[in-house]
Amino acid sequence: MLIGYLFAIFCAYLLGSIPTAVWIGKLFFGVDVRTQGSGNAGATNTIRVLGLKAGIPVLLIDVSKGFAAVKLAPLIFTLTGGGEATAYLSLACALAVVLGHIFPVFAGFRGGKGVATLLGVALGLFPHAALCALCVFVILLLATGYVSVGSIFAGLSFPFFVVFLFPPSNEILQYLAFFVAILLLFTHRKNMKRLLNGSESKTLYKKNNR
Repeated sequence: MLIGYLFAIFCAYLLGSIPTAVWIGKLFFGVDVRTQGSGNAGATNTIRVLGLKAGIPVLLIDVSKGFAAVKLAPLIFTLTGGGEATAYLSLACALAVVLGHIFPVFAGFRGGKGVATLLGVALGLFPHAALCALCVFVILLLATGYVSVGSIFAGLSFPFFVVFLFPPSNEILQYLAFFVAILLLFTHRKNMKRLLNGSESKTLYKKNNR
């Protein structure tokens, strides 16, 4: 059983380690997005640097990575004879795929901030709460113009939606909701500093965007 757990978690990490922004940027545009814009290998910076035709696929694939990890990795565990997957395994796979996105083994451990992948995890485990948090993101993005503000407050509101409005059947999974908020604060610490000193970029696109 332990081997099955470790194998499923390892698969989730490898899935998260697929550096979508880096590969799409290099293969189709000859650009490593980590060398331009914010230096982040995520959908937002890809859109800023390369435009929607690159950023939208990055966003969709990164969301899909998180969703697939919490759905397929436990399934792999069951199919390999491990028995019924537990909430602990779902939690571990969720952590693994997000850490894989942030520290991808296939891209020198320099990845993105994990927002899109966290969204995929949330949609897989807490679909209603995730949609509510997504609404918070969209409202704040439209109101402020800052992607980072929308991301931070969507993450902070997520535990509220999970715990008070849409509690999961297993209370263990509630810890994941708080992990989401803490992780988003950690990965956006530079953004928060820029917001405080007024240097955060407010526009999603570069004027010379392709």
